[in-house]
Amino acid sequence: MTDLSLYRNIGIFAHVDAGKTTTTERILKLTGKIHKTGEVHDGAATTDFMEQEQERGITIQSAATTCFWKDHRFNIIDTPGHVDFTVEVYRSLKVLDGGVGVFCGSGGVEPQSETNWRYANESEVARVIFVNKLDRMGADFLRVVEQVEKVLGANPLVMVLPIGTEENFVGLVDLLTRKAFIWDDTGLPENFETVDVPEDMVELVEEYREKLIEMAVEQDDDVMMAYMEGEEPSIDDIKRCIRKGTIALDFFPTYCGSAFKNKGVQLVLDAVVDYLPSPTEVKAQPLTDEDGEETGDVATVTTDATLKALAFKIMEDRFGALTFVRIYSGELNKGDTILNSFTGKTERIGRMVEMHADDRNEIDHAQAGDIIAIVGMKNVQTGHTLCDPKDPVTLEPMIFPDPVISIAVKPKDKGGSEKMGIAIGKMIAEDPSFRVETDQDSGETILKGMGELHLDIKVDILKRTYDVELEVGQPQVAYRETITQEIEDSYTHKKQSGGSGQFGKIDYRIKPGEPGSGFVFSSVVVGGNVPKEFFPAIEKGFESMMATGPLAEFPVLDVEIELFDGGFHAVDSSAVAFEIAAKGAYRQSMPKAGPQLIEPIMKVDVFTPDDHIGDVIGDLNRRRGMIKDQEKGVTGVRVKADVPLAEMFGYIGSLRTMTSGRGQFSMEFSHYLPCPKNVSEQVIEEARERKAAK
Repeated sequence: MTDLSLYRNIGIFAHVDAGKTTTTERILKLTGKIHKTGEVHDGAATTDFMEQEQERGITIQSAATTCFWKDHRFNIIDTPGHVDFTVEVYRSLKVLDGGVGVFCGSGGVEPQSETNWRYANESEVARVIFVNKLDRMGADFLRVVEQVEKVLGANPLVMVLPIGTEENFVGLVDLLTRKAFIWDDTGLPENFETVDVPEDMVELVEEYREKLIEMAVEQDDDVMMAYMEGEEPSIDDIKRCIRKGTIALDFFPTYCGSAFKNKGVQLVLDAVVDYLPSPTEVKAQPLTDEDGEETGDVATVTTDATLKALAFKIMEDRFGALTFVRIYSGELNKGDTILNSFTGKTERIGRMVEMHADDRNEIDHAQAGDIIAIVGMKNVQTGHTLCDPKDPVTLEPMIFPDPVISIAVKPKDKGGSEKMGIAIGKMIAEDPSFRVETDQDSGETILKGMGELHLDIKVDILKRTYDVELEVGQPQVAYRETITQEIEDSYTHKKQSGGSGQFGKIDYRIKPGEPGSGFVFSSVVVGGNVPKEFFPAIEKGFESMMATGPLAEFPVLDVEIELFDGGFHAVDSSAVAFEIAAKGAYRQSMPKAGPQLIEPIMKVDVFTPDDHIGDVIGDLNRRRGMIKDQEKGVTGVRVKADVPLAEMFGYIGSLRTMTSGRGQFSMEFSHYLPCPKNVSEQVIEEARERKAAK
């Protein structure tokens, strides 16, 4: 039995290019897990082991690894920063107890940082902040601290101050101990000396130390009273207060350094030990019933309870399917039989492994607090609960966003179809935000994802990993339909032809729903003109038709249907008759309710150097973009805009051309808005042509 207070399950997350993976590499080097540090830009980082990651210099899959620091066991997950892979960040946060948010010293709080920070807030994950790349031109630690306050609405607790800036950045002052750490130029993390605070920084250090203590002592009334009476608290008391406030999410201890130059990473590791929670100190995972509603019970982290574990990621590799599992309570041994409470099936645990990126160590035993991988599980998917067959439970499941973009693909040769089917099956299990469907009429396979890069990577994986050559169609936007007018209508379904007849009459109102409400059905029928037992059939009839809109057969969103009267026949009325009546009513009334095409609008965040700002804004306007905000930084300007997804295909190429390769952007789905008339007409015409061609 291991002491759970010595466990830290942490994730490292941030926006693209803040240096998450480099920071992870430095941590592994410092903790003795690897001996040669790999660099992202050389394609040799330990946790970026996919070919696509090494080529593009970005993290796509979250990778797991285990290491030790000062007798504490760290289970670390390095997550992707790119918005198309947000699902990887979301599911990693779901199983972590703490995190390290990495920000770029010159770029500051970037668009993707906001999304990840929001996810971490929703998951109630305690974090420390590491402002990286302080050796970069334009880096400014205190400016980033200010951005964390303003943009993220968070409360950074400054723990260190940098000595020197940009290329003169040499070390840090630890505010608590008033010690300065100066690193030499060898780039080795252990080559530093501890000196007194530089004279020109003494005042600044005292000012920030006072702020630190004032914020920390608010966590303990006794310590605060003593402090107000002039008694300085001991360092142990201050640390205890900081730990309490960090776990309560009242503030976030904030550090800085340069991971690439190996400066300042040790202090972040110490902070993980000192301030981030162990598995027993976080809010226990809620248990739910079959419908996903919380039951009020929780999975307390202890080895004395029955097994409760969550499968949070599936990964295919050369050894077969790996299921990543976070164990919340109980113990798991090789050879145990466990129950998947989602499928109701039991499976036997064959091999269990402790992950180190894509190396693995075989283990026979795991316990509450561990993050491990199980080899060769058959019917487990992301979000399933694994538990003791004698004590079936369900942990709170994961919810994944709907895709906004699709492409049609088909194999270049006939033999590729079967290969593609098997490969896609594995890829769907790995990534719940990736969906696939077959077009019934044309037989084409439609891949759906979160953005161009997401689908681009999927096609690349099919080609390289599974050796399936594809013909790829143009990306298609996930248009939807809705209505603009309220109408009142009536429909009668009557069939009398030998044997028992069918009869169902419904009077109903169809009205536009609130944005984001989806499909809502209600009934205000009184007096039994339509018996209650037929309401579910009527709702089912309407809902089943929402998949094909009246304009171009796109799914319909945000429609409210209210049943207010109707009629039935004592013999001929049945659930089937009323379901058919609802379907007929939909076909009859939807074209009269002012149907309208709506398109996905993306929240776009563009970074551009000053001298290209006019071109970038002009181009976004041409793409029907609404400029929301401009923010001037040291190295350029950030432009925030809402732009229709249909206008954003190939944008990265245009942006690079406009900004001589220096521009960057990120986008994520925001909401749906009505299409302009000319766009709407064109989309409907294309949909009709596609239908006619089939």
